[in-house]
Amino acid sequence: MNLRKWRRAKAKEDEGAQAAANRAAFGRTRAQKQRDEAGEAQRRTLLDAARLAPKPEGPEPA
Repeated sequence: MNLRKWRRAKAKEDEGAQAAANRAAFGRTRAQKQRDEAGEAQRRTLLDAARLAPKPEGPEPA
């Protein structure tokens, strides 16, 4: 095998290993983040819809 090809293959393999370590260390995919944000927005909307209106302050009408 050509030494230059071997070096390139080794560098590519090392970069792949580093990328896998970074994925494991730094988090989730964009799709996972968007799914969580959408779920949170849906939860907030549901909570806001179920919230009771606050009582108005001040004197009560006679």
